[in-house]
Amino acid sequence: MEIELASGSPADLHPIVGAKRGLVIAPDLMGRRPLFDDMAAGLSASQTWNVVVVDPFRGRSFATDTTEERHAVVPELDDDEVVGDMVDAANRLEVEPVALVGFCMGGMYALKASASHRFDRIVSFYGMIRLPDKWRGPGQREPLRLLDHAADTTAILSIVGTSDPYTPPDDLDALEAKGVEVVRYEGAEHAFVHDKRRPTYRPDAAADAWARFHRHLAAT
Repeated sequence: MEIELASGSPADLHPIVGAKRGLVIAPDLMGRRPLFDDMAAGLSASQTWNVVVVDPFRGRSFATDTTEERHAVVPELDDDEVVGDMVDAANRLEVEPVALVGFCMGGMYALKASASHRFDRIVSFYGMIRLPDKWRGPGQREPLRLLDHAADTTAILSIVGTSDPYTPPDDLDALEAKGVEVVRYEGAEHAFVHDKRRPTYRPDAAADAWARFHRHLAAT
């Protein structure tokens, strides 16, 4: 069901009776859509979790809703507002602990949200480790620098492909140097896990990555 956060941002909430934990999902550049609604519903039912999907664009309307249009808007986003919505959504789940998982741009925000100290476990699927130049703006901070303020970087898991231009080897080394666990999938490209319709999807790697995701959240 759709709920409204304190900021006015919409979010998709999937509660379940007897929830064992909460999970906030930060979607990719294209934001909330049936793909993530179905993901949240499936995780809620199969794992007995309260799950919520939070849109980083805060319900903003797009004229064409193309990737190009969304890329152009990212520099206007403010970290405090985006992460604030994630924290608010976590508080709406009415269960503890609460984890955070993000994909692509959402994975970058998952790394940034480590500084909030709100989430017990964080998983970043191919999230940008350094802010892409085209996304720089007054409200955007560097993910690596925000990790310096994380309560425990060992509670963060980064899942990446070695052929992903958004997560080059030097960035991965820098992420590991912060104490983050980095799992590399040889030859995998960007977005190889969460969307079966994409040409970069790799079923075997995706299955293994999801298994690692579940083990990471279970290690509390």
